[in-house]
Amino acid sequence: MRETPPILVLGLGNLLLSDDAVGLTLLEELGRETSNDDVEFVDGGTQGLALLPYLADREAVLVLDAIGLGAEPGTLHILSGEDVGRLRSQRSETAHEGNGLTLLETARLLGEELPNLVVIGVEPAHVRTGVGLSPEVVVGARRALRLAKHVLREMEAVCV
Repeated sequence: MRETPPILVLGLGNLLLSDDAVGLTLLEELGRETSNDDVEFVDGGTQGLALLPYLADREAVLVLDAIGLGAEPGTLHILSGEDVGRLRSQRSETAHEGNGLTLLETARLLGEELPNLVVIGVEPAHVRTGVGLSPEVVVGARRALRLAKHVLREMEAVCV
């Protein structure tokens, strides 16, 4: 029997920085609606490289996060595979985005292939001290949740 579930859903963000919490909000919603022993849900908060062990030996990884690329607040961003690297060249407005990208790049440098990697993010309106998502991000999060469910179903079909 496999000890590590083949699929990881990793939520990133800070609940105390308004829209930066969208990844954690999505993680909670998706986890509530999914019951499959082949999927592990991890609240990564802002832990950065401390999350490396969670990426080991995964067949698929779904990352949920706030991604500030300068688009309209609430815009849905989806990146997969090598497209994730394009975050490096974009303007970042979240408190930890560099940590999430650094985590994924470091995992690859350490030999984790991450062949089925998908990042779903929502453009934040505000990343400042405060609790709760802005109205634009709430709308974007609804769309992101529908997409995350679809992506997770596809990952389950391939990995399980």
